[in-house]
Amino acid sequence: MQTNLADFIKHTREGEEADAILRACVHCGFCTATCPTYQLLGDELDGPRGRIYLIKQVLEGAPVTASTQTHLDRCLTCRNCETTCPSGVKYGRLVDIGRQVVEQRVQRPLGERIKRKVLIEGLTRKPVFSAALRAGQIFRPLLSPALQDKIPQRQNAGVWPAREHARKMLVLDGCAQPAMAPNINAATARVLDALDVQLMVAPRAGCCGALRHHMNEQEAALDDMRRNIDAWWPYVDTVEAIVMTASGCGVTVKEYGHLLAHDPAYAEKAARISALTRDLSEVMPQFEEALTRRVRSSVRSSSAGRVAYHPPCTLQHGQQIRGKVESVLRAAGVDVVLCADSHLCCGSAGSYSLLQPELSLQLRDRKLASLAETGAQTIVSANVGCTAHLQSGTETPVMHWIELIDRALN
Repeated sequence: MQTNLADFIKHTREGEEADAILRACVHCGFCTATCPTYQLLGDELDGPRGRIYLIKQVLEGAPVTASTQTHLDRCLTCRNCETTCPSGVKYGRLVDIGRQVVEQRVQRPLGERIKRKVLIEGLTRKPVFSAALRAGQIFRPLLSPALQDKIPQRQNAGVWPAREHARKMLVLDGCAQPAMAPNINAATARVLDALDVQLMVAPRAGCCGALRHHMNEQEAALDDMRRNIDAWWPYVDTVEAIVMTASGCGVTVKEYGHLLAHDPAYAEKAARISALTRDLSEVMPQFEEALTRRVRSSVRSSSAGRVAYHPPCTLQHGQQIRGKVESVLRAAGVDVVLCADSHLCCGSAGSYSLLQPELSLQLRDRKLASLAETGAQTIVSANVGCTAHLQSGTETPVMHWIELIDRALN
């Protein structure tokens, strides 16, 4: 695609990156077939090709309108289009750049600005989010059905193993997951402990930066990333990996090296952190034989019945990881299946379910209908946002896949 960027962005780091991405696009339209919002709305501007055209116009100096902002806001950033694209267009980075420019040019209504700020500050600060969620759980019966759907039941994390092992890995505690689903990391620690690996938490590590970054507070997001790098840095020579149990965090931490490449104080450290980062599904395959041996002697491995696995977009499209979760589950004796259209987004997408509730619920209900057709008694995923979002629309138990492994072993 031919481009002629405006002077305000032409010689900037973002401008050069956007220019290269735009030039890679041949406008073939294959991406529209796998775009969830295009499928729902049928509007070219609510598909990747249309949004790329809008961003191109903005970066070439065309007037920016609230309509442009709306079409970019409706994007889930699921990156399904990246998987589909034959030209390798890095749409996720382009839409981040485009959104930031539009955010600077179009002032949102006051109520919308307040809502977004409350979400950013409330969701990314673990103590604040934990207190708010606990209050919501206590007063849940008094809330509206829509709010009740957003508040998961309180979960007991169980015991974190105390044994030390020669093999060590770090895990990101994160911001929302410790309050919403504390058993995920605890279950991971128990599973790895049974396999002679010690899982550790760096106390000062917090939000990965994804939420601020995708809500156009990108400088503040970089500060989140720098804080995590500082927290992890004392451990980098002693751990095998930094394990991500939330694929939404993992896809962001793996991009630290790129996002901080311009920072002379953090560029090399960020690249090393990204290189150490592994989704849990990348760590567990090495233990498949051990899992199979252990599970054969356990009567609990089949208690979940048939299990439907929902692969998060941040795993299958953002990180391009497919098939690993299913393989590990099968090694643990789990009867796991994928649903039809398993490549499509469930509608969670971080803060999307809160900012675009109508579209989000439509996508959730479509996904749950496909999952129900599998006849599964349990649904598993690899991202806390997906599990909470799906659980809000079904009585079928929804959990992280590592929790099934934990049940089988412990």
